[in-house]
Amino acid sequence: MPRDPRLAVVVIPDGALLFEASVPISVFGVDRRSTGGPELRVTVATPGGTDRASTTAGLSLSGLRGLEVLDEAGVVILPSWPQPAMEPPDDLLGAVRSAYEAGATLMGLCLGAYVLAYAGLLDGRRALTHWHWMSDFQQRFPEVRLHQSSLYVDEGRIITSAGTAAGLDACLHYVRRELGANAASAIARRMVVAPHRPGSQNQFIEPEVSAGTEPSIAAVQARALESLNTAVEIDQLAGWYGTSRRTFDRDFRAAAGQSPLQWLIHQRVLLAQRLLETSDLSVEAIAHSVGFTSAMAMRPSFRRHLGVTPSQYRESFHSGPQNETP
Repeated sequence: MPRDPRLAVVVIPDGALLFEASVPISVFGVDRRSTGGPELRVTVATPGGTDRASTTAGLSLSGLRGLEVLDEAGVVILPSWPQPAMEPPDDLLGAVRSAYEAGATLMGLCLGAYVLAYAGLLDGRRALTHWHWMSDFQQRFPEVRLHQSSLYVDEGRIITSAGTAAGLDACLHYVRRELGANAASAIARRMVVAPHRPGSQNQFIEPEVSAGTEPSIAAVQARALESLNTAVEIDQLAGWYGTSRRTFDRDFRAAAGQSPLQWLIHQRVLLAQRLLETSDLSVEAIAHSVGFTSAMAMRPSFRRHLGVTPSQYRESFHSGPQNETP
């Protein structure tokens, strides 16, 4: 029997982050029909056979339901998880798997994606979690195809999202997918948020040496980061490494999970985004300062990595007066 996509069950574990837990409750649990919103229902559950869950800031929630309510849900939402290394209890993993097998859509928002991964439901699929935990997630779940360049990833009946506010984007996406653009727009209008944000969580990652990288490759990466304002080429990086370009490329891919050129372009984009936020340099000047030949040459790489143009990014994130013409 098909499940009602309007009925959401939000699973809040003990020790959940309060804001993350409240996001899907706010989307599905507020009656906005007077301003064109859809009729939605939400039930809040917790594992462990209790009706209470603690959250951040010393606050506790009570009156929560047991996991049996997942049997009724059209969408089961896991908005948070206390710690990546903390394996979910068997009752939660079993309930999540059963809900999926019975036709429910599952959403793992931010660290909630860990629950779906521990349940084995993300193997072979694209998925997403908070950028800070991407390396940890990949090490724990190597069969998952991490997809860093989005705010959320839709794999049909499984949706995962990046951190915090991206959970709101994922919830609005689900409403739009199941109930139409007007329904999602009505909710977004009442919440005073954009019904659909461009971009990705790549916008919030700092330039850095790849985590866990072999020391000699890490040394080349560190030196390259110091030289981003020059037109440093891959052959030069191979020279610093002391091998042929072919050997360097092979070793770099093994250590960093991507080609030297992919990594170098990404680092240039990350530095450009920081300058777009903090300086009044023109886009053209910024492009030259991070090693691109021109703003035109930088634009496709910037858009590919961050989902927006340099000018659009500056409009959203610039912290001071702007003296440039896009």
